Amino acid sequence: MRAVLAWKEIIRDQCVYDIAFKPDGSQVIVAAGLRVLVYDTADGSIIQPLKGHKDIVYCVAYAKDGKRFASGSADKSIIIWTSKLEGILKYTHNDSIQCVAYNPVTHQLASCSSGDFGLWSPEQKSVNKHKVSSKITCCGWTNDGQYLALGMMNGVVSIRNKNGEEKVKIERPGGTSSPIWSIAWNPSKDEHNDILAVADWGQKMTFYQLSGKQIGKDRTLTYDPCCVSYFSKGEYIVMGGSDKQASLYTKDGVRLGTIGEQNSWVWTCRVKPDSNFVVLGCQDGTIACYQLIFSTVHGLYKDRYAYRDSMTDVIVQHLITEQKVRIKCRDLVKKIAIYRNRLAIQLPEKILIYELYSDDSSDMHYRIKEKICRKFECNLLVVCSQHIILCQEKRLQCLSFTSVREKEWVMESLIRYIKVIGGPPGREGLLVGLKNGAILKIFVDNPFPITLLKLSTSVRCLDMSASRNKLAVVDEHNTLLVYDINSKELLFQEPNANSVAWNTQCEDMLCFSGNGYLNIKASNFPVHQQKMQGFMVGYNGSKIFCLHVYSMSAVEVPQSAPMYQYLERKMFKEAYHIACLGVTDSDWRDLATEALEGLDFDTAKKERKKRGESDNELFLADVYAYQGKFHEAAKLYKRTGQESRALSMYTDLRMFEYAKEFVGATDPKSSRILMTKQADWAKSSKEPRAAAEMYLSAGEHLKAIDIIGEHGWADMLIDIARKLDKAEREPLSKCAFYFKKLKHHGYASETYSKMGDLQALVQLHVETRHWDEAFSLVEKHPQFRNDVFVPYAQWLAENDRFEEAQKAFHKAGRQNEAVKVLEQLTHNAVVENRFNDAGYYYWMLSMQCLDIARDQRDEMLKKFERFQHLAELYHVYRSIQRYTDEPFSSHMPETLFNICRFLLNNLTKDIPPGISKVNTLYALAKQSGKLGAYKLARYSYEKLQELHIPSRFQESIELGSLTIRSKPFHDSEDLIEGMMCYRCSTNNPLLNNQGSVCINCRQPFIYSASSYEVLPLVQFYLEEGIGDEEAVSLIDLEVPHTDQRDARWQDMDNGELQALRMDDGFDDTEEDPFTAKMSFEQGGSNFVPVKVSRSVLRSMSRRDVLIKRWPRPLKWEYFRSLLPDVSITMCPTCFKMFHSEDYELLVLQHNCCPYCRRPIDEPN
Repeated sequence: MRAVLAWKEIIRDQCVYDIAFKPDGSQVIVAAGLRVLVYDTADGSIIQPLKGHKDIVYCVAYAKDGKRFASGSADKSIIIWTSKLEGILKYTHNDSIQCVAYNPVTHQLASCSSGDFGLWSPEQKSVNKHKVSSKITCCGWTNDGQYLALGMMNGVVSIRNKNGEEKVKIERPGGTSSPIWSIAWNPSKDEHNDILAVADWGQKMTFYQLSGKQIGKDRTLTYDPCCVSYFSKGEYIVMGGSDKQASLYTKDGVRLGTIGEQNSWVWTCRVKPDSNFVVLGCQDGTIACYQLIFSTVHGLYKDRYAYRDSMTDVIVQHLITEQKVRIKCRDLVKKIAIYRNRLAIQLPEKILIYELYSDDSSDMHYRIKEKICRKFECNLLVVCSQHIILCQEKRLQCLSFTSVREKEWVMESLIRYIKVIGGPPGREGLLVGLKNGAILKIFVDNPFPITLLKLSTSVRCLDMSASRNKLAVVDEHNTLLVYDINSKELLFQEPNANSVAWNTQCEDMLCFSGNGYLNIKASNFPVHQQKMQGFMVGYNGSKIFCLHVYSMSAVEVPQSAPMYQYLERKMFKEAYHIACLGVTDSDWRDLATEALEGLDFDTAKKERKKRGESDNELFLADVYAYQGKFHEAAKLYKRTGQESRALSMYTDLRMFEYAKEFVGATDPKSSRILMTKQADWAKSSKEPRAAAEMYLSAGEHLKAIDIIGEHGWADMLIDIARKLDKAEREPLSKCAFYFKKLKHHGYASETYSKMGDLQALVQLHVETRHWDEAFSLVEKHPQFRNDVFVPYAQWLAENDRFEEAQKAFHKAGRQNEAVKVLEQLTHNAVVENRFNDAGYYYWMLSMQCLDIARDQRDEMLKKFERFQHLAELYHVYRSIQRYTDEPFSSHMPETLFNICRFLLNNLTKDIPPGISKVNTLYALAKQSGKLGAYKLARYSYEKLQELHIPSRFQESIELGSLTIRSKPFHDSEDLIEGMMCYRCSTNNPLLNNQGSVCINCRQPFIYSASSYEVLPLVQFYLEEGIGDEEAVSLIDLEVPHTDQRDARWQDMDNGELQALRMDDGFDDTEEDPFTAKMSFEQGGSNFVPVKVSRSVLRSMSRRDVLIKRWPRPLKWEYFRSLLPDVSITMCPTCFKMFHSEDYELLVLQHNCCPYCRRPIDEPN
């Protein structure tokens, strides 16, 4: 273990009393003088001094969550600081504060003074204080935060619970003469008990359990300890005091070494969380940060690896079986050496020599053989069967296990590398590499070293091959050099090596590691590389031992690469030796084949035996085959019952005739196989037609079809398709696939029909755009509707036939796609100002929503109403747009006047896109002026002033609003009469902000869909319990007058209505029961619909009633004409009403309904 100074700061004329780390290790808090100093742990630069105390600061502590820290001072106060270095709270005791500690779980703060201690937590208002009998010097919480230990001047350790009650009292034997100066709980999570380390000024360190029971003996110190501190995982302890240095101890109190020597007492030392950095604080104001470097102490011999753990233990690991054994030395382990059944461990005062209990190669039980109780200083330690070898710079000493020095060798330069290379017990050989490049061989029983080689550069690593003929060296330039020991000749060299080892079982193989790669070299072949981290330290058979950081592992490396390198050079014997180290089954097979081909029958035979084949005749047959004696080989194969081998030999040689003779006419299966093989050969030798015919005769239809299809011979293909049975689906579908590929759709269709594969047939028609055939198939098999109509719709859409596409989607039941297409069409129509199309598409959308409404009722009915409304608005706006944008108008002024009013009455706040209020008001103002509605014209011009007017209308509108001032202030009477409600005879205003309803009775107006005049129609509703079918049959009845009268009077008696009769004098005039039903209460704000009973329905004439027969889930709507002489026509598809003559004229012009575009000749 080495301690390297990372940084050092000196605070002049101040003593550093305490240090605390922020839990993430980034900052260190220092109590020095009147200030709390915050330093950066990385480089020791001061971040900020914190002022707040009026006297010396004695202690600091940081909360485990890293949010706050506390400082205590001789001014009797505690200050709580945040991690942002701001003071947030201050509280006091009656005496100077000696120590503070945060609970690691609840973050409660314990603050201790000379006479009491307090417990403060953020959620408490007050601090709970508890008196004590002696001055408290130190305190610390257990890991679970349940108990607080207090160390006192009178030599007592008091353990308290969270409420401050004493649970355990530990009294040190020295009493007041040995005050407790520092305590610390072991933070390790692996320990079963809470362990408390206690250091007192009786110069002792002791360990206790939470119960107060002492663990082990007191550890005697040679100084007064001022501080005890654990590493984060609890494996080591750091302690400092009057000896002016900090020392490192094991968790059991064994001293391991010095961390840093100072010029004054070390008052405090702390370990940075989760690291090897230690910070010390001294009496003279020095703050020093040291990094501890723990070196690896280890040894390896073949498959046993021994290494140091926790500085005082040795673990021996068997690299093959992965077994481990731990040897506890209870002292600092300085060196380890392992050889065969021996293990040597050097401790500070002695060397222990262990031996294995038995000679079993997997035995892991060691026992002490000898102890050499002497202190040795050495750089390297080596153990042999009966000796230990100590290396001290240039000198090697050989000692027996009884500590007798037997020999000594002195070298001309520093020893860099030493290794035992085996030998008889007591006469082992050592391989030694020196700094000056000399490589020596030393025998334990021989006083004279033998020089093997002399390099020009220093040696880093050495190894000798199994038969002692070759030497591998890694020099300080990381170059691997391999020499022949006898001739001293350099055989080869490789760059980038940091360690090297020969294979212990194979003379010619070595491996070396470097630059993150493992390199395996056989003989003088090129190097085989694979990625590997760490150092390669041994090579045994197919296992390579690799050391990465502190862990050793055995990597299994298949020896295939070097085996094949030998095979390439026809070195079969060597390849066989390598294969024996470990290769795969297929590698063995390749070795045998190569050996046979190379006529090395011996190796081939060995390989056969290894695989368990012992038939010599079969082996002889293989040999004949390789020598070219094919017929003899065939006979031998037949004799050993391996006819298939003979067959494959003949077919591999393309000797089909011999093969046929060999098979004879006996076995039809074999002759088919032969045919197939011959066809394979024909195919590969560029005779496809012959190959196809051979495949057909061998019954291999699929292969034949593939060849024919690839060459496009349609005539041959249709012959095969017609000959095949319909049950042979795979060849048939392959035929159809090639017909499709060759664009012979008729043949493909015929094949699919033969197979009865309707799905594929439908797909074929769709792919080839043969829609008529597809439709006729769908008529017979409706389950394929989707498969036809969806692609048909997509094809129509791609060809800009969107309306047809939309209908096709609808037919396929793909409502969402149908709606999508329509919405897109509608959007396009609005953007392109094709408002008549927009109206039509919205109407179609509404009808589609109505169609879907049978499943998703509420949502779709809302959409239906919205789309119907939009359809009407766009249909109407088309006329206004034409009037404002085109030079000539085809509409009468009255019609335009009505249209503008209708549109303005029905526009809500949200004006649909494309519709312009300016255009509408402008058209209305112009028409109102022409027709004498001057008041309305004025209103329109005023409204226009509030809107943004396009420049092209600016002049015209200004002129119009001036001219209108010269006109009267009222509207023409005729126009007002035209807005009479047919239910209550009220004259309505020309513009109504309540919409298209009567202002008096709220009855909605029914408009003509061409001239937008109000039609003399009143909507009525059926009473509860009357169905649509019954209502129609009642209306269709022509009832005699007398019955009607009776019915009427009966109604009147029922008190259903109060009718005011104006024509008292004329008794014979009959009142129509419907007219009676139209009366309502004056002044009510709610709309009262006209509800009719069965008797009223009976009284109606069929020609006066119009019925909108909406599909489900909508109800039918009934309208009664009040002026039977006015002829009204209703479109049976969109249910729009027209004056009959207007409708006929429009139908003649457009050959369809002007609103829903239903062709006039389409059946209803």
